[in-house]
Amino acid sequence: MHTHPHHHHDDSSHDIKIAFFLNLGFVLIEIVGGLLTNSMAILSDALHDLGDSISLGLSWWLNRYSERGENERYSYGYRRFSLLGALLNTLILIVGSVIILMEAIPRLLEPQPAHAPGMMLLALVGIGVNGLAVYRLRGGRSLNVRAVSLHLMEDVLGWVAIFVVGAILLFADLPILDPILSILITAYVLFNVLRNMRATATLFLQGVPEDVDIRRLKEQILGFPEVRSTHHTHAWSLDGAQHVLTTHIVVDDDASKEDIVRVKCAVRELIEDTDFVHVTVEVEYEDESCSMWRPRAPLTAADGGPQTADR
Repeated sequence: MHTHPHHHHDDSSHDIKIAFFLNLGFVLIEIVGGLLTNSMAILSDALHDLGDSISLGLSWWLNRYSERGENERYSYGYRRFSLLGALLNTLILIVGSVIILMEAIPRLLEPQPAHAPGMMLLALVGIGVNGLAVYRLRGGRSLNVRAVSLHLMEDVLGWVAIFVVGAILLFADLPILDPILSILITAYVLFNVLRNMRATATLFLQGVPEDVDIRRLKEQILGFPEVRSTHHTHAWSLDGAQHVLTTHIVVDDDASKEDIVRVKCAVRELIEDTDFVHVTVEVEYEDESCSMWRPRAPLTAADGGPQTADR
């Protein structure tokens, strides 16, 4: 039994494109503004946003590419190309963050004055531009879109911090606040980027998606009266939003066609409101040998759980 639940198509590619052009245009303003205000925090954010623009461009292209349908070469379609965009996005931000730290740390020893009013003006523009981009990407469900949204939200928070530091510098001669802020922003970005990279790597390695409780799923399948055991239950994700599930279900030797159809319908109802878009259920009789079977002592009620030979 194969099920292919249909989800409403989103406009994530179009929204990423808008975010890309907004970000790229603002990078040019940032570079000029950073040089005029002599603010390391702004120049650091400009480099960070340049990396964002490159990754947004890649994410836009890969997201559009991922929307192509399945074919003989990619039987699941191209959804994992969106996941590739998330990985490239993460790697670019890591490189950019290292460069920022190399520039900002020396300024802790030799702080340079910054133009506070200019910093505050650019911060307001930055909050508006990046806030609009985040708004456009709200509701995106793929890991690629979520990664882009996270980076843009970090930019919004960074500009809020720059605005606050600019306001402080209006009344206090503390130029060291600029490099300190740059380092704090970069450290925060790196923390979230590395956390997102871990999630991306897990999906690349076909780990069980975070929003899937596979143990509970197997228990629910075993709860059907027609099911005697289940094995080879596997769950993985194409792009962080569209998941794949396969499982083998064992029924009584005297199970009728109606019993098997009932089991299939029960499984279909079980995953109806989930993110599984490809679900394959193979039904086997108790005296039937599974082609993928490898000997292993089955779990029984005496072992503390329902009978299953799952792996």
